[in-house]
Amino acid sequence: MDTTQYPVRFSVDYPERQLNRLTTFLRLFTAIPIAILLATVSGATWEWTAENGTTTAAGTGGVLLAGPLLMIVFRQKYPRWWFDWNLELQRFSNRVGIYLALMDDRYPSTDETQSVHLDYPYPDVPRDLNRWLPLVKWLLAIPHYIVLVVLNLAAVAGVIVAWFAILVTGRYPRSLFEFVEGVIRWNNRVVGYALTLVTDVYPPFRLGD
Repeated sequence: MDTTQYPVRFSVDYPERQLNRLTTFLRLFTAIPIAILLATVSGATWEWTAENGTTTAAGTGGVLLAGPLLMIVFRQKYPRWWFDWNLELQRFSNRVGIYLALMDDRYPSTDETQSVHLDYPYPDVPRDLNRWLPLVKWLLAIPHYIVLVVLNLAAVAGVIVAWFAILVTGRYPRSLFEFVEGVIRWNNRVVGYALTLVTDVYPPFRLGD
């Protein structure tokens, strides 16, 4: 398969306008409510036990991995609603991430695309996916994990530089924007390959499309 156009496609619209300096300055604080909301649908289950022994759970959710993996291996199926859940959760997570990375000053929507574009095709499992590969994808992706540790640290440093630039000029330096966008694109490709299992095409080692 031609990997020049990777199946997991990601881009962010560059803001051709002055960004809000006040919300940029306070971004870590303004993001708290939407970060809490994201945690309720993407985090682990919270449990607590009352004095009478009753256990209560809340906050269930997150990327569906084990279910699709088992269905691909044993039934060669990927239930559409599981696919849709993973895609929409990943889109929402990216909108929050882009907001934290200062790449958009509009508050993240729970359902609208806004400036963040993430898409990948629904796989025809018997045709597009090897039924046994999901068992080892997490292992095959280890080189990407190592590279991404370095790239993510560099992206954080870039966001800090962009924070100062926005406070002074009101603009996000385009070169920094494209670098941070590329790192997030790389992360999404690895997630699509190793976690949401939507493609067997090995992610390329590049920041661009």
